[in-house]
Amino acid sequence: MHSPRGLLAVSGFLTGRHAPAASVSTSSHQSLFTRAIQILAQSEPVRLRKLPAPDSGVIELRLERPEVKNAINWDMLRRLRSSIEKIQADATAKERRLTSSSEVGEYARSLRSTFSSFEALLIPTIAIIEGAALGGGLELALSCDLRICGENAELGLPETGLAIIPGAGGTQRLPRIVGRSRAKELIFSGRRCDAAEAVMMGLANYCVPAGEAYQKALDIAREITQKGPLGIRMAKKAIDQGTEVADMPSALAVEGECYEQLLHTQDRLEALAAFAEKRKPVYTGK
Repeated sequence: MHSPRGLLAVSGFLTGRHAPAASVSTSSHQSLFTRAIQILAQSEPVRLRKLPAPDSGVIELRLERPEVKNAINWDMLRRLRSSIEKIQADATAKERRLTSSSEVGEYARSLRSTFSSFEALLIPTIAIIEGAALGGGLELALSCDLRICGENAELGLPETGLAIIPGAGGTQRLPRIVGRSRAKELIFSGRRCDAAEAVMMGLANYCVPAGEAYQKALDIAREITQKGPLGIRMAKKAIDQGTEVADMPSALAVEGECYEQLLHTQDRLEALAAFAEKRKPVYTGK
């Protein structure tokens, strides 16, 4: 079995909801985070599938609770965390009804932790958004490396309309992607943007005709899996860690460290030999 080189996170209708506080009705919060990102193909609430050749190395992960528009409840959250742990391990070798403020905090912390684990995966991740990605659904998409939207997509963080804030990483990941000022405008107003605007502001990488986002993401995943897997892994690490340090010299030091780890790998030697022999390299991830 090939080791995973990329994860497609596909969208459909996944609702991410924060648990309602004691002072806010359950019904109000049940409308907070509607249809958003779905994470690829199967029938159970959360399942994994490795694609067969010629797409070996690509993993599909799908959230699917169509009867409740893929609302994220505790069971789905646990399954999602378990799936992320399985992906990470492989890469390295009923509606929710909560009313108390303590449960609200616990649920928000679990969401943050789960999405952070998703973001920390060593392999590239692609969110595919068809339809609406609002609230927790968009926060899940923000934890992916790339976002591909169908032209019918709507994206937004509407939490301030209920006197709360995005609580699963939205206030931190959105400004890192689109800039501080634009993130403040989107979060303060709670407005939705369409796919074309999302691309314009850098929130999404591509806007394609409705229904074609999956194919575009799969095309990108196929391009990625043709590259050296160790190089892709180190590139992600260098970008993610480098952008978090305070100054350019420190960021360049991160890049240098990642680069040096690749100098004596079998894959690099294979790349040099393939170039000299004018053939396609065959990478093993070693």
